[in-house]
Amino acid sequence: MAETLSQRCLRLTSMARALETGAADASDGAALTASMDAFEVALEAALQALPAATAPALITLDLAGYVSDWNAGASALFGYSRQQALGQHAFFLDAADADDPGIALLPQQADALIVRRRTRAGATISVAMRVSALLDDAGNVAAMLLTMTTAAAVSPAAPRAGALSDSDRHRLHARIIEDSEQGVLITDADERIVSANAAFCRMTGYSEAELIGQTAELLHTGAPDDGFTARVRATLHGEASWRGEIVGKRKNGEQFPQAVSISVVRDGAGAISHSFSLFSDISVHREAEARMQRMANYDSLTGLPNRSLFNHLVDQMLSEARRAAEYGAVLVVEVDRLAAVADLLGHDVVAEVLVEVGRRFRAGLRDADILARLDGARFGVALPFIEKREHAALVAQKLLASLQAPIDIGGHQVRVAGHIGIAIYLEDSTNTASLMRYAEVAVTRVDLNANERFLFYSEEMDLRAKDRMRLENELRAGLAAGQLELHYQPKVSLRSGRIVGAEALIRWRHPQRGLVRPDEFIPLAEETGLILEIGNWVLGEACRQIRAWQDAGLAMPPVAVNLSARQFDRQLPAFVQTVLECHGVQPGQIMLEITESLLVGGTDDVIAIMNTLVAMGMALALDDFGTGYSSLAYLKKFPISTLKIDRAFVVGLPDEENDCAIARAIVTMAQQLRQEIVAEGVETVEQMQFLRDLGCDQLQGWLFSPAVPAADFAAMLRDGKRLDVTR
Repeated sequence: MAETLSQRCLRLTSMARALETGAADASDGAALTASMDAFEVALEAALQALPAATAPALITLDLAGYVSDWNAGASALFGYSRQQALGQHAFFLDAADADDPGIALLPQQADALIVRRRTRAGATISVAMRVSALLDDAGNVAAMLLTMTTAAAVSPAAPRAGALSDSDRHRLHARIIEDSEQGVLITDADERIVSANAAFCRMTGYSEAELIGQTAELLHTGAPDDGFTARVRATLHGEASWRGEIVGKRKNGEQFPQAVSISVVRDGAGAISHSFSLFSDISVHREAEARMQRMANYDSLTGLPNRSLFNHLVDQMLSEARRAAEYGAVLVVEVDRLAAVADLLGHDVVAEVLVEVGRRFRAGLRDADILARLDGARFGVALPFIEKREHAALVAQKLLASLQAPIDIGGHQVRVAGHIGIAIYLEDSTNTASLMRYAEVAVTRVDLNANERFLFYSEEMDLRAKDRMRLENELRAGLAAGQLELHYQPKVSLRSGRIVGAEALIRWRHPQRGLVRPDEFIPLAEETGLILEIGNWVLGEACRQIRAWQDAGLAMPPVAVNLSARQFDRQLPAFVQTVLECHGVQPGQIMLEITESLLVGGTDDVIAIMNTLVAMGMALALDDFGTGYSSLAYLKKFPISTLKIDRAFVVGLPDEENDCAIARAIVTMAQQLRQEIVAEGVETVEQMQFLRDLGCDQLQGWLFSPAVPAADFAAMLRDGKRLDVTR
């Protein structure tokens, strides 16, 4: 009978033991070494032969908490492949409802600790985890080894050979605490500080000697959200462990935001003897979020709110107006003659003119009035609580009058004018989008030769609404008649210049209007709900085309498909799976692109849907990043693998300082989160060079190719068309 791996391991062990006992010369020592080498090979084979489902999960972390090794047992337990797990931070396995300590700072555990962790499919499981330190040749901690099994598989075990003694384990725990990058503060039952590690001292500026014997009141800032002392006291009195954010205070009086976790230590009788708190300085994160928030919500030129923030503020204003039954107005102001100024003096002068116009408008309004730069030469004004519509006319006259005086720019006397469209609430509408649309309709109909260069919206302007109704009917008919088609815009690697993907973009071939761009009918489809049917068609058509290319022997890179927020419901994963199976397309051949609006309104259902899609093998990309209200918190919360820099932040590169700053911030943040970066709307070599040097991964735009029909895109792939990224 053939010798089993286990039998061979036992035989080799016996041989090694005999050789060790009887070794008398160098030849015996060599035989011993050979026997032990063979034993290691056989043992490794035996471990590999174990079924993956029964093998323990072995995960190695570096001292920063990032995964450096991941075995087959870990893949079986959590669903992530070794390639997917390597380089991730240990926190990516944390369950949302877990109340156990974080993986990265756990001390070595002789006994299993039952913790809750999240699988790739989004499920929360209980696992038994042991933590051991891996030491280097000098005896210093070099890494941490996590051994995990399902909680049901845990049974009492005898002490393991080679386990650390209590004294060694205590010394190791103390070393880990002292060398941790997180601040550690320990207080006794009387709330007095008994220990603080080096990181906490660096963070606060206090020495350990200055802290010992003091209470946590020493760190009290007096800020309304500074509840650290109260949290410690509550935890010492038996309340559950607490995690959150507080405002901390350094020795020099400086206040700074901190992420804090507070837990307790119990004695042998179960009584609380100490509390320990883990601190992280999150000042850099908060500053980055504030910068991103400002970039996303304020106009970089004038410093005024942009259209997105303006709409949000008007929403709030309308809510107050409805409760108080008050009237107000929305004005859209378009500044004239800027094109002539640009032709004569250049765009830099136009920029300075717009800044001065914004300053003059602000000076002519009440503090409660809202002023924003909507886009280009247009400003938005919201007037809350006006008694009658004539008051809006008075404000319009005042704004136009402020433009009469010439603007002195570099010795040039620049004269501009303006015209204004006005919509009244609650008279014309109580909806922000409608009011804005009505005001913009009105501004386009102002008679520039009239004495009064402002116009109130009126019912006669509903012709546009009727046009929209006609367009909606034609769109429905076009969808049924097969008038929609997909064009494909290549994504190009900024390292090799090769085509590495494509974005599927919808076009409408109207029998009378010709080829209609999506920005002319997609907003209407969103408004009417027709986007659901269109979105489903786009996904199906993209999969059909990928299959056709595959059958023709064409190696296709992943194709990105845009999803509307309306499509994100519980049926989406099942629908996607059905479409993929129908056309024989693999999940990795499709990337789903979502917008920031979906993240801002994200619920637990949305997170669950995203996790399910990722578990299916789909990749998720965040489109038009930087144009909404997203933050670092959102990016950490959702399983996004790719960020797409909006073309609005690309157009000014590399000359516009603010655009450069925004692009640099986005790329840096994405790199820290290990997300791929794609820049949209790249049209010039200079833009490409700036983004390449910044570390951007891919680009798409007219510099390489516009969106083209499927046949043209296939020809590019066959011909091996490349972008010269060395320019």
